[in-house]
Amino acid sequence: MENVEHFKYFGSIVTTDALCTKEVKARIAMAKAAFVKKRILLTSKLGLEMKKKLVKCYIWSVALYGAETWTLRKKEQKYLESFEMWCWRRIEKIRWTDRVTNEEVLRRVNEQRNILQAITRRKANWQGHIMRRN
Repeated sequence: MENVEHFKYFGSIVTTDALCTKEVKARIAMAKAAFVKKRILLTSKLGLEMKKKLVKCYIWSVALYGAETWTLRKKEQKYLESFEMWCWRRIEKIRWTDRVTNEEVLRRVNEQRNILQAITRRKANWQGHIMRRN
């Protein structure tokens, strides 16, 4: 048997140190790629509410696949919050060189930071399923 530091198992990255940093980074990269594929749709003249629903349904589902099992430290939480702001900025066509604060972006899209809350809800649902199984 060969010892490895990390491997992919059912679409999730398992590491020897049991941290989820590589998994979070990989999921964010996949979600950004999915966003780029649908960029024309997500930056079109669709209504803002429809764009937000598409992002939460299509993009966040890619990013948060398997999030129920993640152990999030401050580092990973920062990555996820940055990704969330990246999505809202792309929807509003705000470049990174524009001096627009995160609070202003959230005000424009009429949202609050809620990706971490979505993960917490998913974890609670998953724990409920596990508890009911027995």
